[in-house]
Amino acid sequence: MGFSYLALGDSYTIGEMVLVHENFPTQTVQLLAAEGIPLQAPRIIAKTGWTTDELDAAIHSASINEKYDFVSLLIGVNNQYRGRSVSEYKIQFNDLLSKAILFSGNRPKRVFVLSIPDWGITPFAIERNRASIAKEIDTFNAVAQECCIQRHVVFIDITIAQRVDGGDPAFLAQDQLHPSGKEYTKWAVQLANAIKKVLPHESN
Repeated sequence: MGFSYLALGDSYTIGEMVLVHENFPTQTVQLLAAEGIPLQAPRIIAKTGWTTDELDAAIHSASINEKYDFVSLLIGVNNQYRGRSVSEYKIQFNDLLSKAILFSGNRPKRVFVLSIPDWGITPFAIERNRASIAKEIDTFNAVAQECCIQRHVVFIDITIAQRVDGGDPAFLAQDQLHPSGKEYTKWAVQLANAIKKVLPHESN
């Protein structure tokens, strides 16, 4: 049957403009399966453009009753893009984190938060203030990481590596904004490794 996996987020989780098997949740499952760790196909609740409150509304509508062995959360870029406040983000992100922990069966070490990528590095942002975008992304990520530390949730920084090749066409989808499958592979490797670290230490 395999472990169950719930992925919550926005365009970066659904994999805007890439094939389903190229998004990072699906690639994570594939990587673990190749190492003999079976996971079911991920259940993905994500949509391009969602902010924290919109993801929360979608979760409420989904009426999630089951528990999942692993839960990932990547949300916040659209809060930053729309100029929403960091203080609002912290409140809403914490609420989403509480839900993610609940969906994991109250096992916070089975919850994995991925940092927000820096879209300012992409060609899409050529006429934007890239330094300002980077600074704001860092602030949002610092808030998310602090929340994760307080809740004993695993925080995975994908932003540092994403900034290295985020402007390279090979790591971008056709819209020159969203990542390609090649970039998502990097995230999947980090997530798969984090999941593997948890498994030997938990019996349930």
